[in-house]
Amino acid sequence: MCGRLILTLYSEDVREILPDVEVPEPWTPRYNIAPSQAIAVVPNREPKRVEFFRWGLIPAWAKDASIGDRMINARAESVASKPSFRGPLKDRRCLVLADGFYEWQASAGRRTKTPVCVRLKSGGLFALAGLWDTWHTPEGADLSSCTIITTTANEMMAPIHDRMPVILNPAAYAEWLSVEPQAPEQLIRLLAPYPSEEMTAYPVSTLVNSPRNDVAECVVPVA
Repeated sequence: MCGRLILTLYSEDVREILPDVEVPEPWTPRYNIAPSQAIAVVPNREPKRVEFFRWGLIPAWAKDASIGDRMINARAESVASKPSFRGPLKDRRCLVLADGFYEWQASAGRRTKTPVCVRLKSGGLFALAGLWDTWHTPEGADLSSCTIITTTANEMMAPIHDRMPVILNPAAYAEWLSVEPQAPEQLIRLLAPYPSEEMTAYPVSTLVNSPRNDVAECVVPVA
């Protein structure tokens, strides 16, 4: 599962990994992004640019927006067969930008789970595999939303949680952002666990348990 994101890096960091993507003015650093809030994405449409979509996919055919609350993640193993995801996998894919995410680790003898911050060892920006869709609201507006694809945990993540978001290899960005429909089997091979040796994780304060706490203290390591 992936239920919280961090995005503190700015335009120059996006250009470093996505040099051909248009980037808006620097955004406010976010330390505890929760589902239903806006997350930074690069959808596979022209021109390629950073946009902000609602986190929680609302399919075009949905009767109301509440379905998005149950679609913050899509499992890589079933993404090609689930009705809500198989269409977007074919032609509505996106990169979800982040420089960290949180997971909650259970410990023997403890009633509460420990929040853990997961980042790259480099401290840099990365891109998660996402799917997007546009829903027409009853008021006649268009609402774009997205989901994050998850896969089985790598060796580093396994003691924390059995799932992790798909962090795409930069070599896969162009294929994932292709505006042409892609064969599902070609895309599924990209949805692998990221190498453990390039990642790090550390416990953080329970401040992150509440999405109301969107402050720098959320990412500070604790003993």
